[in-house]
Amino acid sequence: MARKAAGRPPEETLSLWKREQALLKTLVVDRDTEAWQRDPAFSGLQRVGGVDVSFVKGDSVSACASLVVLSYPELEVMYEDCRMVSLTAPYVSGFLAFREVPFLVDAVQQLREKEPRLMPQVLFVDGNGVLHHRGFGVACHLGVVTDLPCIGVAKKLLQVDGLENNALHKEKIRLLKAGGDSFPLMGGSGTVLGMALKSHDHSTKPLYVSVGHKMSLEAAVRLTHGCCKFRIPEPVRQADIRSRDYIRRTLGVQGAPALRPERSKKAQRPKACPQGASEEPAEWRPGHPSESPVPAGTVCPLQDTDHLRWCWSSTDGSIFCRFQQTVCLLLIDDVTMPLLSCGMVDTGWIQKK
Repeated sequence: MARKAAGRPPEETLSLWKREQALLKTLVVDRDTEAWQRDPAFSGLQRVGGVDVSFVKGDSVSACASLVVLSYPELEVMYEDCRMVSLTAPYVSGFLAFREVPFLVDAVQQLREKEPRLMPQVLFVDGNGVLHHRGFGVACHLGVVTDLPCIGVAKKLLQVDGLENNALHKEKIRLLKAGGDSFPLMGGSGTVLGMALKSHDHSTKPLYVSVGHKMSLEAAVRLTHGCCKFRIPEPVRQADIRSRDYIRRTLGVQGAPALRPERSKKAQRPKACPQGASEEPAEWRPGHPSESPVPAGTVCPLQDTDHLRWCWSSTDGSIFCRFQQTVCLLLIDDVTMPLLSCGMVDTGWIQKK
């Protein structure tokens, strides 16, 4: 039976959390601390990590916490650890760390004890660092507690210190032309809280990169761009893929994961059907959720739907989806999940979750 997390904590608890954030914030280091961080090519960097927490659909308590370590610069998975956890703290804006960080710290500690040679030299976190209501987001929290360099990477702009997703901000985004282009996020206080980064040539939405711990913003932005095969940095992307796959394998189809409610995306309708794409690819090669990125032409049957027969990717990152006898083309600027979970059928349309 799906479970619901407790309601909003009492004010005394929130006050304690604020005091803890203020105390730990004094320990944040926002400059480069390792020689590899100052090297233009990041010479000496061999392992990058990513963390993620994925939720069971309809259940705000059961979740999967994952930690992956990838080789650098190859970005091949060297280590993964996924485990089911029960979240006792509810989601409260500005206090995400108190809900998720304890389980991520446990995963890091397990790796330290079991395979210290595979410890990541930096962690990518799906969330903010100093770009936060009180200047101490989940990436800062995890970094300080684990004493690891951390980078906060968010998909949406957290509107704090006068930052707004207004017409001016959108115009700055429009002026980002190539992967690696960026602009500073300067708050009303005059402090640069992070950078908006176009992480991939074909991405239309920026990432919001901020310092977590023990790394400068300039190095964090460069490394984030260097770790992006798609829009999302590969360490975070792989942690997300593998945590969702773990839930699927552990709980079955009925336990298929859903995105956090506060981070859900709007549905998108597909573009017009491509010419010459009405036939199924000649070779049927089943895909696997852990295969990423999906090679061009790979066929991935979507086993959790009755209407969508198969998907396959093209060289330009487009995805062809077949609904019984109709083939439609859905352009996705960033494939953050394997094709087995990248879409769902709803009245004959593909939707991005």
